[in-house]
Amino acid sequence: MDQFDRIDFAIVAILQNDARLPNKELAARVGLAPSSCHERVKRLWSEGLLRGAHATVDARKLGVGLEALLFIELAKHERGIVDSFLADVVTIPEVRSAFLITGHYDLVVHVVARDTTHLKDVALDKFTNRPGVTRIETSIIYEARFRAEVPLLLPREPTARAASKAAGPARRARSARPPARPRRGVPG
Repeated sequence: MDQFDRIDFAIVAILQNDARLPNKELAARVGLAPSSCHERVKRLWSEGLLRGAHATVDARKLGVGLEALLFIELAKHERGIVDSFLADVVTIPEVRSAFLITGHYDLVVHVVARDTTHLKDVALDKFTNRPGVTRIETSIIYEARFRAEVPLLLPREPTARAASKAAGPARRARSARPPARPRRGVPG
């Protein structure tokens, strides 16, 4: 993260919440000339920090009646099997996202469906019948809240305790020296 400065972070924070913001307004918000802002945004795209812009869609208006999380347990955990499973699963139209996780289950898959019958069909026809799936548990999502932006987690500043601990060896080396003799005429 050394190549990005506070202005880059400000640009990213703003664009995560409104990717359609005109460059002129973005530049004004971060205190840059429009041409400088435009160059920075181009660099953020070329360096891969910015990877896409997406519209937030009201899924209900597209016929989605419910969302669910499928907790999936796999029989084998070989890299090729897991990678292939993930790549295949995200091609299913009802799948919003898939996560390889730690814990009792191996994957969590976020799906959408018209209703409970459609959800049952998705679970049975597109997941439980797959080779290697040993268990699936479904949890319907009643309500969800989303945060558009990824927090900008900057490296932590060393705490006083950490700085003291790091200085410990130097402090011990100084204390191992014999005490300095007092100079003449200076009370010791």
